[in-house]
Amino acid sequence: MPNPPNSLHRPSLTPTTSAALLGAGLFFLGLGCSSERVSHYRVPKESASAPAPAPAMPPKPMGERTGEPSDVPPPPKPKGSLKWSLPKGWSELPGGGMRFATFKTPYAGKLEATVVVLPGPAGGELANVNRWRGQIALPALDEAGLAKARTTLKSKVGTVNVYDFTSDGQTKSRMVAGYVATPDGNTWFLKLTGDADPVAKAKADFMTILGSLHLD
Repeated sequence: MPNPPNSLHRPSLTPTTSAALLGAGLFFLGLGCSSERVSHYRVPKESASAPAPAPAMPPKPMGERTGEPSDVPPPPKPKGSLKWSLPKGWSELPGGGMRFATFKTPYAGKLEATVVVLPGPAGGELANVNRWRGQIALPALDEAGLAKARTTLKSKVGTVNVYDFTSDGQTKSRMVAGYVATPDGNTWFLKLTGDADPVAKAKADFMTILGSLHLD
């Protein structure tokens, strides 16, 4: 009887071979699992950055004004300063604030003689005269009233406009004022103020001062 054709020969595995193959498979399986593990790392938090300092405010310009009531501009320095001659017994004291000079008189009582200089027309003659009248409780004048109240006096610096006002009431105040504009554009006010009686005694000397005005 002829032999059957040769079939596919499958080698048989011994128990030892099977164990070796199983061990190798488990080894490679372990490698694959370990490669898929996620590693965790602790990253230190970044320290919060300090806020940038605010920019410094620019310094105030020199000479800026604060806006307080004590800020009084000094009197202008005239190019050709006004000069005068003082009568006997009179003396000159340094000015302060808006005053250019103060005169001390030999007469008793409430009395003051001052010199003020302002740049330009200083608001105009009418406005200044009405301001003076308001200081002794007199009503304001219009241009026609100003012209009637004005007298003039000649001096080496030019014409001096003179005003003489006396207040109403039982206790009377009086003011004699000289108003003169100099060629440099400044306006000068020379005033004699106080109670009516002392001003009356000092008026002649004061008019002598106005007549002596001249430029340096």
